[in-house]
Amino acid sequence: MTDILSKIVASSPMQSVPDRIDALPGNRALWKFIALLASGGFFGIYDLMQTGYISTGLIAEGIFHSNVTSFPLSSDQGVFAFLTFAGLFIGAGLLTPLADKFGRRQTFMYALLGYSTFSLIMALQTQSHWVMFFRFLTGVGLGLEMVTIDTYLSEWVPRQLRSRAFAFSFFIQFLSVPVLALLSWWLVPQTIFGLSGWRWVVINGATSALVIWFIRKKLPESPRWLMAQGRHLEAHHLITAMESRCGLPAKPLAPRSSEDKQNAPGAIVTLSGRYRKRILLLVTMNIFQAIGFFGFGNWLPSLLAGKGTNLQHSLLYAFFITLAYPLTSFLCSRYADRTDNKWQIVLSSLLTVISGTLFAFVHYPPALIFCGFLITASNAWLTCCYHAWQTELFPTAVRASLSGFCYSFSRLSTAFSSIFISWLLSSSGPGAVLAFIVSCMVIVMGVVGVFGPQTRGRSLEDI
Repeated sequence: MTDILSKIVASSPMQSVPDRIDALPGNRALWKFIALLASGGFFGIYDLMQTGYISTGLIAEGIFHSNVTSFPLSSDQGVFAFLTFAGLFIGAGLLTPLADKFGRRQTFMYALLGYSTFSLIMALQTQSHWVMFFRFLTGVGLGLEMVTIDTYLSEWVPRQLRSRAFAFSFFIQFLSVPVLALLSWWLVPQTIFGLSGWRWVVINGATSALVIWFIRKKLPESPRWLMAQGRHLEAHHLITAMESRCGLPAKPLAPRSSEDKQNAPGAIVTLSGRYRKRILLLVTMNIFQAIGFFGFGNWLPSLLAGKGTNLQHSLLYAFFITLAYPLTSFLCSRYADRTDNKWQIVLSSLLTVISGTLFAFVHYPPALIFCGFLITASNAWLTCCYHAWQTELFPTAVRASLSGFCYSFSRLSTAFSSIFISWLLSSSGPGAVLAFIVSCMVIVMGVVGVFGPQTRGRSLEDI
């Protein structure tokens, strides 16, 4: 009976699901929906960015050692970062087809539950190999969660709001970075109720994420994904409910579009030369932008310490610098749709090049904070743009799989660059690390500026 109703709904002569999504108004109801989705990402970013903040606490407790280990060219901190991003690579590159098969909502719900549980277990370990093992498993869940959130968001918001929606989502997610920095500054040097401060930093994120898991159960499935599975009636009900929430009158569903037919169950999506070129472009961009983003963000306290500041001051300065993450994302949420994402990626990379070069030559604390703030702002701007951009470039049936595949190379790149940066920082100092970061961002500017397609104002089905 449901199949018959679904076929009747699919043959209605009204607007298609993509058209109805693009017609949603950018009112308070839609932004609340985006905020609810981003709440899970808040703790994902909180967990992801812990590498540079809790490592000092692990060293102070004697679990990690600051000297080079048997692992090639690296300290324990470098191995910790490597395993985090190795897990992210597996989650993003190998497990994201689960989101195309089982749905966006179910996938990100299980991913959040998994990574928060593994993170909580990690906080209770006393030996370095178990800390690193559970950090690796946490990374797997984080990789799957982050790609699925991007895919889900791109499929739910109207085309004229996509860039702003991603920026607003990252505004909420990036609020976690100054929270993490402030908690680390306060907790890491302390022991509370017999537990080292770094453990409380991890426990706070893991338990809060589990609370968000229950709140986020209210989120619906992606109607675009449902249409691709032939579940037209369910898609109709979900988009009708969203229209009602946004104050629009209900309407029947349209005939299936060519995109729906292409993505129907059993349909084969042919990767044309256009998509193969996009894969190569995004893989290259992800490899080098990740070095710029995480090479600075994850190593910020260590880079500041390399400039001569002590642990307490490094964490405090890092807090002020990380305020740029949410502030920049909020600014982008107001203006991001005025310029194509392609050119925003180029401009934000250019700002990283300029501010990274300045950071290498300053030592006075206010100047360090100012230049660090600029680097962080440019990285936040870049993140808002490229996350929106790369999910726009593939069809619905394989959007999570291909976006995840391309995105996974940023995790693999960061895994190996963490080892290299750890060695470079200890052997040549912060200036060499910043020169490495700047060189990578120049490559991002070149490949995106020359080969990147423009997507501003276009429906996902037309890109």
